[in-house]
Amino acid sequence: MVDQAEELRLNGAKILIVDDDPEIRAAIDHALQAEGALTQVCGDGNTAVRVIEADPPDLVLLDMMLPKRSGFLVLEKIKRFENCPRVVMVTANEGKRHQVYAEALGVDGYLLKPVRLERLIAMAEELVGGEA
Repeated sequence: MVDQAEELRLNGAKILIVDDDPEIRAAIDHALQAEGALTQVCGDGNTAVRVIEADPPDLVLLDMMLPKRSGFLVLEKIKRFENCPRVVMVTANEGKRHQVYAEALGVDGYLLKPVRLERLIAMAEELVGGEA
């Protein structure tokens, strides 16, 4: 018999979900928890920076268009932190220049909305896997 915890692809990984759409946050949160991730959610860029500074997660799923501080400004700020987490930008903005800019800032992954949850989980697993 296989231990259920071993089957969870994100077992124990701390992931922060930053999106201003509560339905998107909830869907991603549910999917990641089902894979064993320890999740936190927030809906604006300033809160995201505070959360990351206080208790750095292993991975941040970061929307580009956020109230109070854009995803780009969040990325710029947290990349200066000593314990900067891995970051996947998730955006509905299809402009190639935005992806190039995000990559120049050091983003670890870039996904376009609507993103398939399976693709998001696979990328999260690739970047952090089960951390426990």
